[in-house]
Amino acid sequence: MDGSAAEASILEQPSFRENPQNSKPDDDASAPTAAPAPAPLTPEELVAKARAPVKKEFLRPPPIRTSNSTTSQPHDAATEPNSTPLIKEKKSKRQLKRERRQELKSALHLCPEVAKSGDVGSCCYGEKCRFSHDVEAFNAQKPADLKGSCPFLKIDQGLCHYGLACRFSGTHRANGVVAAGTLRNEVNSLNKDVQKLLWKNKMRFPKADATLKLLGLSGKIKKLVDTEDNQVATNGSAEENAKKDSAEIGSVSDVNCCSELLEEDKPEDADATEDIRPVKKAKSSCDESYGSTEVNAGYGVHGKEDISSKPNGSKSVDIADTVTVESDKILKLHPREKKLIDFREKLYLAPLTTVGNLPFRRVCKLLGADVTCGEMAMCTNLLQGQASEWALLRRHSSEDLFGVQICGAYPDTVSRTVELIEQECSVDFIDLNMGCPIDIVVNKGAGSALLTKPMRMKSVIQAASGTVDTPITIKVRTGYFEGRNRIDSVIEDIGNWGASAVTIHGRSRQQRYSKLADWEYIYQCAQKAPDSLQVLGNGDVFSYLDWNKHKFDCPQLSACMVARGALIKPWIFTEIKEQRHWDISSAERLDIFKDYVHFGLQHWGSDSKGVETTRHFLLEWLSYSCRYIPVGLLDVIPQKINWRPPSYYGRDDLETLMASDSAADWIRISEMLLGKVPAGFTFSPKHKSNAYDSAENG
Repeated sequence: MDGSAAEASILEQPSFRENPQNSKPDDDASAPTAAPAPAPLTPEELVAKARAPVKKEFLRPPPIRTSNSTTSQPHDAATEPNSTPLIKEKKSKRQLKRERRQELKSALHLCPEVAKSGDVGSCCYGEKCRFSHDVEAFNAQKPADLKGSCPFLKIDQGLCHYGLACRFSGTHRANGVVAAGTLRNEVNSLNKDVQKLLWKNKMRFPKADATLKLLGLSGKIKKLVDTEDNQVATNGSAEENAKKDSAEIGSVSDVNCCSELLEEDKPEDADATEDIRPVKKAKSSCDESYGSTEVNAGYGVHGKEDISSKPNGSKSVDIADTVTVESDKILKLHPREKKLIDFREKLYLAPLTTVGNLPFRRVCKLLGADVTCGEMAMCTNLLQGQASEWALLRRHSSEDLFGVQICGAYPDTVSRTVELIEQECSVDFIDLNMGCPIDIVVNKGAGSALLTKPMRMKSVIQAASGTVDTPITIKVRTGYFEGRNRIDSVIEDIGNWGASAVTIHGRSRQQRYSKLADWEYIYQCAQKAPDSLQVLGNGDVFSYLDWNKHKFDCPQLSACMVARGALIKPWIFTEIKEQRHWDISSAERLDIFKDYVHFGLQHWGSDSKGVETTRHFLLEWLSYSCRYIPVGLLDVIPQKINWRPPSYYGRDDLETLMASDSAADWIRISEMLLGKVPAGFTFSPKHKSNAYDSAENG
């Protein structure tokens, strides 16, 4: 995509023509004598205060802003300072639904089938179609085409899926392209028939149900939750419960995951449960050599198959099935050996909410990432068949080692979700999020909340690993409260529960992203972990020196996961592989953004909606990338992730623009690549991380 003309026009603005080396402020002899300025801090003193030591010749006074620098205002909303904002009337759901339908009928929303073929009669719904069929009115209101060529010309055999609606439709006619085709190179889309079954709650999960029954969790999940909630209400505050859990967590491997259930909590089909238990005892001789009895029961290598093949309501297990289990047990692999995934020495791009989308992962793959993982998806939303949640599981063909991350609070929802993912998707591993610090997730008992409930954490891992053959990995934090680390107490048991790998983020839930990650504690956990469990570290990896230090200090670490470091500078993977500090130029950075835009248009579409979706996620990424400070501007290298950058000039106008923390400047960059924003466009970044806290030292 060619944005050179737009780039030149934007950079001609006065605010970006200044240069610290050839544009000096004029001396004003009439100005009053100012007080002597304090002595500037040395680079070492700046680093000690977590402030970036930028060279003096590039420093500039901070710009004066009239509004929040991270929020852009609509272009047509200029009002007087003393004017009161208008209060919008709250509309009912029915009214909003009616307005959405009317909007779809407007000329701007052309029917996709008509757009593909250009023929009004191609739509099978005819007059009942909810979209417009007026091609002339659509062409009259359609925004001008963007510069460049259609992103689908080199794929789909030169066929564009969006036809007349494409913002590059002029290149279709120039190349004689027929407006038809389908998106390619992406997998893991949800089947419509499966989605309807999920909508109607008629989807069956035989493997998950069998595993839950073998674990003794079938029919008891709700009562287990009620028991835990009553304990929380009786025992007092969350801090007191965390202390009690920490005292009990040391003996977690010797306690059955159903020990928290009361005797009167037995389900009505307790007789069926009693009939299944002798099968578990019959396998005890094999379990002694393999490990925990519960782990093998959780996987249900044989029992699960027998139960799932029986019709519903079966309350007995055939003796022949037990004989088959005993005769074939030698041929069966240990659960941890069914499928293995090797993370050792691989560059792992962390699952990143909002910004870690498929186009961004493609960019990181080009820059050297080995392992990629989709954004966190909620189990309940996946089981409800929400298309927006299933879109988070999409995989591009370039992602050769790919996993998905899910988040759930209870064994039944997690086990059914992993069974559905293994059935419908192509993934190399499934990651369970047990470290998300977001309140809306924690309040539902998921994410970091599981760190305070080790028994439920155990049952979730066992249920997931026992349901599928796909490797199960988990991602955790050091603990829930700062100063009360607890993962080291269960690190030896996590492998026995069925996890293939564990990633430890060196911060507690209470810390969020403040202060630096505690890598010494990560080393301690990695040294205590069994050889069968791969341990990965996560937190503040921002240069190849950080990677080398962690690998050298703790050889037991399989790899390091790169998260925010990749958002700020995705070429960190190239730096690690080539073992160098890349002093990347502004033109090279712009080329990376161009690749992202190209991949985004292929993923979200080249019509107006796809262009604006691509712009939105590009702006989200720019809210992180502006924190990067070029290597050539620093007195001390490499940059640390907790350094607060001052206002500075770049070595050229484009570099100065990329260093701005103003959303208005981010929009200018997007206009270089995607054309002018629509009237009334506003943007506010979704994530406002406190990585650059106002307190000293991060």
